[in-house]
Amino acid sequence: MNLVDEIKAIVKSGGILTKLIAINLAVFLAVNIIGVIFFLSASQWSTGTVVKIFAVPASLSALAVKPWTLFTYMFLHEGFLHILFNILWLYWFGIIFLRYFSQNQLLGLYIIGGLFGGLFYILSFNIFPVFKPHVENSVALGASASVIAIVIATALYIPNYSVNLIFLGPVKLKWIALVMILLDIIGITSSNSGGHLAHLGGAVMGWIFISAYKKRIDLTKFVGWFKNIFKFKPRRKKKSHLHVTYRRGETEYDYNARKRENQKQLDAILEKIKKSGYDNLTAEEKRILFDSSKKRDL
Repeated sequence: MNLVDEIKAIVKSGGILTKLIAINLAVFLAVNIIGVIFFLSASQWSTGTVVKIFAVPASLSALAVKPWTLFTYMFLHEGFLHILFNILWLYWFGIIFLRYFSQNQLLGLYIIGGLFGGLFYILSFNIFPVFKPHVENSVALGASASVIAIVIATALYIPNYSVNLIFLGPVKLKWIALVMILLDIIGITSSNSGGHLAHLGGAVMGWIFISAYKKRIDLTKFVGWFKNIFKFKPRRKKKSHLHVTYRRGETEYDYNARKRENQKQLDAILEKIKKSGYDNLTAEEKRILFDSSKKRDL
């Protein structure tokens, strides 16, 4: 298997999180490779030319000509550090998010977070007088609004969940989210005010998503509808394993709550094994561990 086939196999076998990361990386490489070709051919075009085609403009007249940019901008990066940090945040929080929500919800929140962030940026630049001199030349790009929507949604849903940060140790998600929002508010006065405004728009959508979800309203259902319309169906190697089984009268909200509780119980058992060994588990704990291992092997 050559390198291209190997990369295709990894992406194909991975979930939504892997595919989102792969798309962002692929677009980043494509844009910059095209930029190198322009440079070597002494063309008047550059990487910036490609970016302007797919980055979302603040100007409403420019947006009317390029409406697709409201979607494409959330997969577009020009600088290496820009995409590096976005991909790392997406990976870290995407993994946590998927412990409590579905693949479709991750994809849906990424999209609506990016859309809302883009709209928030556009409206801000057209409403506040301080930005009016820059409206015609300003564009936004990057996955930051989408990523922050996922970060904020996760932090609001499990605020006391702790992650280990270098030099700081365990830090609860609610404090990470608070710091990120404060930095974006302060950053509005910086040279990247458009980016920070888009971040805040994504954060608002993360809050809206969780608020609606707690009322048993899933704002990401459009992902399932979209897949049905275009018949994007998963491979059917083992048909019975591709569908979530709900208990009688159980909604998706109830299912996710039960899934979260089961995961907490399993985490506690694994921690007990780590501290005192498998032999010190009770018969009930061994049964739970055995049942969980059977499900993971499916």
